[in-house]
Amino acid sequence: MAQKLLSIAIPSYNSEAYMAHAIESLLPGGDEVEILIVNDGSKDRTAEIADRYEREYPGICKAIHKENGGHGDAVMTGLRNATGIYFKVVDSDDWIDEKAYPHMLSVLRSLSEKDKQVDLVIANYIYDKVGAAHKHVMSYHHALPENQVFSWDETRHFRVGQYLLMHSCIYRTDLLRTCGLDLPKHTFYVDELYVYVPLKDVRTMYYVNEDLYHYFIGRDDQSVQESIMIKRIDQALKVNKLMITSIDLEKIGNLHQRKYMRNYLEIVTTASSALLTKSGTEENLRKKEELWQFLKENNPYAYKLLRHRFMGRVIHIPGAFGRGCLIGAYKLSQKIFGFN
Repeated sequence: MAQKLLSIAIPSYNSEAYMAHAIESLLPGGDEVEILIVNDGSKDRTAEIADRYEREYPGICKAIHKENGGHGDAVMTGLRNATGIYFKVVDSDDWIDEKAYPHMLSVLRSLSEKDKQVDLVIANYIYDKVGAAHKHVMSYHHALPENQVFSWDETRHFRVGQYLLMHSCIYRTDLLRTCGLDLPKHTFYVDELYVYVPLKDVRTMYYVNEDLYHYFIGRDDQSVQESIMIKRIDQALKVNKLMITSIDLEKIGNLHQRKYMRNYLEIVTTASSALLTKSGTEENLRKKEELWQFLKENNPYAYKLLRHRFMGRVIHIPGAFGRGCLIGAYKLSQKIFGFN
């Protein structure tokens, strides 16, 4: 049996209301694709739906049942079961674009030979926000060469907010298995860790300038809703701190790669600081100070880089004026990029 071209993990927890849409969007990939439906200890009909797709599409869909361990644990379970050359995660409430999908598969097919494989394939994603008249597209065409294999030295300036998410990334499966990736259990917001940790080992990339992934935003219980993020801020801080301790930026030899990873860490740390500040509690304001102290103690090189950049200075402006500046910058980012 030939190796699969692409493994797609769908972490699913109580997803009976929407998971079929995600799965159906992937079925046109046919036998080249394996769809790993990871039932993360659901209490609804998720397991039943996963089993039905496995029966109806043998060799394409595989139902994997496990005890509840959270999103990251479901992703790692999918990775352990993957047989494809490349690996992608599609959340159970998101979906893949029917027009862009065939082209992406043709690109992966052309990159599947041993001497042509790349570490990371990148595509655009859409913030599919309920009620939004304009669906913001995260595109990378100003920053990355199109339709060719390239290295970090060939990347250009990434704009503010123009950073890679799980939604835009298709990693080479073997790279994910050897890079030291270990997503924590029972923790939200591990997407950032999933993207960040493997980047240190990425040498070759390929960018497809098409809107492949639809990132749905709008469920009341969604983890990226701002009120829920503040409620779960300790989990966001856990991920942020794992990013700080997982990679010593000073050891990243390529300057373009180091700069991008610095910016990525800065975005996550700024978002954590903004949410802690916006909550308005004394406890969370202390946690903001503790986060930056943790950065200073555990990654002094990164601390020096981030503390003296613009957002690092804004975050540390004392008093109500400083808090207002930080929250204002955060709200502006929300408006421009459509997140939360």
